[in-house]
Amino acid sequence: MSRIDDTRPFLPVRIAVLTVSDTRSADDDRSGNTLVERLTEAGHKLAARLILPDERPLIADQLRQWCADPEVDVVISTGGTGLTGRDVTVEAHRDVYEKEIEAFATVFTMISMDKIGTSAVQSRATGGVALGTYLFALPGSPSACRDAWDEILVKQLDYRHRPCNFVEIMPRLDEHLRRK
Repeated sequence: MSRIDDTRPFLPVRIAVLTVSDTRSADDDRSGNTLVERLTEAGHKLAARLILPDERPLIADQLRQWCADPEVDVVISTGGTGLTGRDVTVEAHRDVYEKEIEAFATVFTMISMDKIGTSAVQSRATGGVALGTYLFALPGSPSACRDAWDEILVKQLDYRHRPCNFVEIMPRLDEHLRRK
């Protein structure tokens, strides 16, 4: 069973938050605010924050910029993961991924099933890795952001989490780029 190993130090990570919405602004970005509150309460650093419209090239370009930035370890986006024509965040993420973390979507769906039942099938949350940076796309509701953070990300982004976590393998995520 998972647990926190208090003999290991907490290592804060630098997280960028991207809200994808055609209608949200800094004044009413409840999902982005939820993520920022939770990540800073956990001891992590907000590396950047931005709101972009549901435009696949803009989203993918921003993800690439943050992946190339040595001051960003993780990107969490919220919004644009649904089934409508304007929901293109998942496609933008997949344009950038080197590797997809398929189990992230599975675990998120399991958590969502407990909260919203079969409506969970409408979520397309996803996770992946590019240029040594973790990328996660969450639905645009504050409750979905809370669920993803509280049930998955707060644990996997904590170096003390056992038996394993995302932080401990961070130094090896881009090892293929360093090989000769």
